[in-house]
Amino acid sequence: MASRYRNLFFDLDDTLWAFSENARDTFEAMYEKHRYGRYFDSFEHFYTLYTQRNLQLWEEYGRGLITKDELNRQRFFYPLQQVGVEDAGLAQDFSRDFFAVIPTCRKLMPHARETLEYLHSRYRLYILSNGFRELQYRKMCSAGIENYFRKVVLSDDIGILKPHIEIFHFAMSATQSELQESLMIGDNWENDIVGARNAGMHQVYYHPTADTSLPFHPTYHISDLQELTTFL
Repeated sequence: MASRYRNLFFDLDDTLWAFSENARDTFEAMYEKHRYGRYFDSFEHFYTLYTQRNLQLWEEYGRGLITKDELNRQRFFYPLQQVGVEDAGLAQDFSRDFFAVIPTCRKLMPHARETLEYLHSRYRLYILSNGFRELQYRKMCSAGIENYFRKVVLSDDIGILKPHIEIFHFAMSATQSELQESLMIGDNWENDIVGARNAGMHQVYYHPTADTSLPFHPTYHISDLQELTTFL
């Protein structure tokens, strides 16, 4: 089955670039820089508030209920509001510094670089991401993986996010690829796996543990990126 593929589409955040780890590091640095310890019991207190609301806001953004600007405004202001601090300027300063620092972070997921090195001479590699254009290229360059990819396709390009099938069809057109020759590789079940399947594209679910509760079996399931080299 693997020999049929010519085009590999990778999600970026937490599939190749270690978003969760890089983001936490940056949030912790900004927490100290802006002296948020004045308002929160601990960094964990702040980060829990942020993370819970951030997930909700991304869902709203994905459904077209809020704009990117509103997403960013609310997610940074919300934790302060929850502890009675109505200082929008402080939230804006925190946000500005956060976005200046996070794309300079370099941590990758385990074995990402070695796997890309193996694959890039054998397949056409692309990025297909919901991330923001002003960040994704800088993150890839900071981590030194930009040259492995022929093209970066982002939700910002058309204003439609994964899992909507339109972005997968757009990616095929933008890269002159065919669905039946393409494989989506990602860590997000809904965005990457369900989205690709609905578009008629095979999928690799990158997740550290097998999940027997999944509603269907993805084409492939891996717990380490190096496993790609065993069938591709």
